[in-house]
Amino acid sequence: MHLRSMQLTSVSSCILPCRKWQSTACPLTLTMPTQLQDFEFERVLDENPYFRCLNVLGTLPASSVSSSDVSSPGSTSDGRLAAILRLERTPFPLTLPQEFSSGVLESTKYLGSTDIYTWINGWLKRRDDLPDLKISIICPATDVHIRKYSKQDILMVRETPELYEKVVKPYIEAFPLSRTQWVRNILGGTSEAHGLLHSTDDFLILPDMKWDPTTSPLTALYLLALVRDPSIRSMRDLRGGEGGHLPLLKAIRDVAHSVVEREYGLPRGSVRLYVHYQPSYYHFHVHIVHASQSGILGMTVGQAHLLDDIISLLTVAQDILSSLTLTYGLGSQHGLYEPMVAAQGNVA
Repeated sequence: MHLRSMQLTSVSSCILPCRKWQSTACPLTLTMPTQLQDFEFERVLDENPYFRCLNVLGTLPASSVSSSDVSSPGSTSDGRLAAILRLERTPFPLTLPQEFSSGVLESTKYLGSTDIYTWINGWLKRRDDLPDLKISIICPATDVHIRKYSKQDILMVRETPELYEKVVKPYIEAFPLSRTQWVRNILGGTSEAHGLLHSTDDFLILPDMKWDPTTSPLTALYLLALVRDPSIRSMRDLRGGEGGHLPLLKAIRDVAHSVVEREYGLPRGSVRLYVHYQPSYYHFHVHIVHASQSGILGMTVGQAHLLDDIISLLTVAQDILSSLTLTYGLGSQHGLYEPMVAAQGNVA
């Protein structure tokens, strides 16, 4: 799904990465190529100059999806569908500097200089293998999507085992199955089967949508391990001991290292394996990223937990993850934000 100067995919997030919003409550899917000139801008939801990304809200005509059911969630009175576009600058290929002498730069503009320093703006020539932007589209976008991709204030909260049982667990159990339909599609082999790097009866590994191996450098490597067991919704459900999850977690760790060595020539220790809490969707998965990556918000303290540390904790005490008080950041648009903030006064 490549256009000449941009890449179109389904959704990924400026903040949390994964395929979590690829499916909505409505079984509509985008027809490609989407005519972005038909997009009617409404407002900017969020922008992040550090990550060179911008989330905007608008509408697309109903003809942009495979069904014209304009009564679906996210539709407007005139039959258009609410849509979110996420625009991000694509990474530079490592071969780019070698091509300066061959005319890869179409034009430049001198900005200024002082002593040994000079500043120039440059424009690259239009090429099929060098897209300027990656554009991710959610259509039809529901209110949940709009909140998710809007700018959020982050507050650190403490979740005791009691708060988990009283507030968080009911929230997880009420999570719509439609929000993880994309997971079941992958596990069932009806989508992305061509991209699988490894598959067993317990889990599979594939590239995350945030990493395009055809345009992104290897140091941006981002894979995802999806567990087949739907009863493991978050790290709170993990147990050690006999009949527990340690064999599964160790297998994911060992296979992940084998896959990155086999596919990309990376030695053991070259990737970072971690789990999110709170996760952005409640079907257990492990993030596998290049160890040299930095600046990914999903790797911050208060959200990312190293898989090796989880294995070590479960080896020490089999029920420890259900007994710990966990501290993490919640965005102001998260469904748990209000009840968890309200409960903080009662946390010792």
